[in-house]
Amino acid sequence: MNAAHETLLQVRGLSLRAQASGQAIVKGVDFDVRPGEFLAIVGESGSGKTMVARAIMGLTPRGVEVSGGQILFDGHDLLQCSPKQLQALRGSQLGMVFQEPMVSLNPAHRIGAQMAEGLKLHTRLTGKEIRQKCIDMLRRVRIEDPERCLEAYPHEFSGGMRQRIMLASVMLLQPRLLIADEPTTALDMLAQREVLDLMVELATQERTAVILITHNLGLVSRYAQRVMVMCRGDVVETGGVRQVLQSPAHEYTRSLLAALPKPGQARPPHRACGDVVIRVQDLQVVYPGSRKGLFGRHVPHHVLKQVSLDVHAGETVAVVGGSGSGKTTLGRAILNVVPTSGGRVLYRGVNVGEARGADRHRFRLGCQLVFQDPYSSLDPRMRVHAIVAEPLRLVPDLDAREKKRRTDETLDEVGLLHLAQRWPHELSGGQRQRVAIARALVRRPEFVVADEPVSALDMTIQAQVLALFRDLQAHHGFACMFISHDLLAVEQIAGRVVVMEKGSIVEQGPTAQVLISPRHPYTRALLDAAPAVEIGDDASTGGDGKLCPHIAGAYAMGG
Repeated sequence: MNAAHETLLQVRGLSLRAQASGQAIVKGVDFDVRPGEFLAIVGESGSGKTMVARAIMGLTPRGVEVSGGQILFDGHDLLQCSPKQLQALRGSQLGMVFQEPMVSLNPAHRIGAQMAEGLKLHTRLTGKEIRQKCIDMLRRVRIEDPERCLEAYPHEFSGGMRQRIMLASVMLLQPRLLIADEPTTALDMLAQREVLDLMVELATQERTAVILITHNLGLVSRYAQRVMVMCRGDVVETGGVRQVLQSPAHEYTRSLLAALPKPGQARPPHRACGDVVIRVQDLQVVYPGSRKGLFGRHVPHHVLKQVSLDVHAGETVAVVGGSGSGKTTLGRAILNVVPTSGGRVLYRGVNVGEARGADRHRFRLGCQLVFQDPYSSLDPRMRVHAIVAEPLRLVPDLDAREKKRRTDETLDEVGLLHLAQRWPHELSGGQRQRVAIARALVRRPEFVVADEPVSALDMTIQAQVLALFRDLQAHHGFACMFISHDLLAVEQIAGRVVVMEKGSIVEQGPTAQVLISPRHPYTRALLDAAPAVEIGDDASTGGDGKLCPHIAGAYAMGG
């Protein structure tokens, strides 16, 4: 069999452009994928990598057109296929796992109905056979109680579980090509590894070719065989993973690698001087939970279990843990956004739960929150300047001129003063996150909760936002609780780390100590799951320049 027949997918000169403006989005892209191969496409937001994937599936968004090239799948040009022919190929031959499973799974339909849809469309199996195949596939992706899962709705599962279900749905039909578009962006390290390990396992068993679209070079290092680097619609470099990551030929690839967090840069721990801004004492949050039996009582779900910690002035404390560990609930309970079931939160010695009048107003002004997704937390009907200025409405002793000066000053600090009159949809993801940070800091708060502020950003933008956050904290001196599942980001910004599992703190201490010499098995599991890239032939590679399978050179796991 010759090389041409061994190639499953051939993309030749693929070009895409915006219909309205004629602007080029993808420019003459060429690459091949063989059966069973794992190809990664990497690049920053806006590089065109997702558009390439959607063009292969015939799912380019409205307003984008193919302006040239060929997409040959098994020798047939997909760009010449009719909608009916593409529909027959999608699912049975071409599968796609999207970035956000909560969006791609229909919230109005049960899991079983959604999984069965493809089998009903592409096979002649009976209803009983379809149900059994769904149960078997859910077991393969390690879903407990698959029978109950079929009767449940998407909102009843965590992000990691929804992504497993999405993967199971796609792999049911045993596609020959699987495209995974940022499948782990919003997942914690443990869930990321579980989902991708399952994807590799299923693809290997079925000899499915995989295209992984990602901005995470650690995932590329761990899972891919070849990598293609895209920048502003162009392919700037392609080759074997080891070759590209250790000896990048293009300046853009080198800039992506330079943006990776460097090992050994943990911030020194903050010296406790008695100046406590936030004190949490035996904090509990309990939800009613699900009903046990038809006439039974609700089984309570303990989200936080007697959590206690202090945050000092000027200190950054990172709270890490997997999905469902309670870290986001802790941050919101401290800010009095979610009701507590026990314990107390003290702000400057005042019990937040009992604060009234001036004390409560002082707490509201002094504590702020930076949300994970700025696109949904910014009002699309307000311009950037108005969004940042809004928190100053209730600040006493500031007239209109002083409020404008403060807003302009804060926008200038985050580098967005020249974009003050733009709408949120006109900004990139990194720019929107800067707006969210500016909105939180314009009141000059003493305490900020940053809830996964960089999880959805690519590496270069993530590095810029983390550097900005450090500079602003050094300038304004606010205390910060940095909630994250990204241990590499935590090392760059936090002096102290708190590790949470199932609503409890299982370990805490100085960042370097916890990340280098973890004591608890759960912390070690988080570290082991974190993907990172080792670059160059230095001492940390053992002198042979090989890529390590786990946290390559980032953490020296117990020395």
